[in-house]
Amino acid sequence: MASLVSSQDFSLSVADCPLIQVEAWSGTLRQFESSLSASLGAELPSSVGETVHHNGLLIIRVAPRRLWLALDDGASMPSSAIDPNLGCSVSLGEGRVRFSLAGANTARVLSTCIAVDWHAPTVAPGRAVQTSFHHVPVLLLRTGETSCDLVVPRSFARSLHDWLVDCRSEAI
Repeated sequence: MASLVSSQDFSLSVADCPLIQVEAWSGTLRQFESSLSASLGAELPSSVGETVHHNGLLIIRVAPRRLWLALDDGASMPSSAIDPNLGCSVSLGEGRVRFSLAGANTARVLSTCIAVDWHAPTVAPGRAVQTSFHHVPVLLLRTGETSCDLVVPRSFARSLHDWLVDCRSEAI
């Protein structure tokens, strides 16, 4: 589903979202994080909602023991074999797409369809927050002052896309 909606004050594009979920087993978090950090060659986000960008890879802490590894366009997934005694990994990419929203009216458009305070410190650029978009769980990644990405389930992508286009018309 390739799509681009663009105006001077708002743009929306849709792309595949290569994504891996990794999670530590209960009681193994320190060892798991140490192993994963060494494997990726990067520090990991320390609290839920924090992100770390490293060599085309965005590391997102989505839960205390769970991280999502999202690739930038054209980047390849680093080899990060998870020790099965410490945790597990699963590809989520086939089931997700990434909406990229940008422009001066992004916050206004989003305010019509999700409950996130764009000005709260927890949603500052570089942060991630899980929320709901018309009863569908989505991950909002704040990428800049007037931009963000939404990681959405592929099965709802068409309807959420259409919803955003309609919200854009109402908000602008």
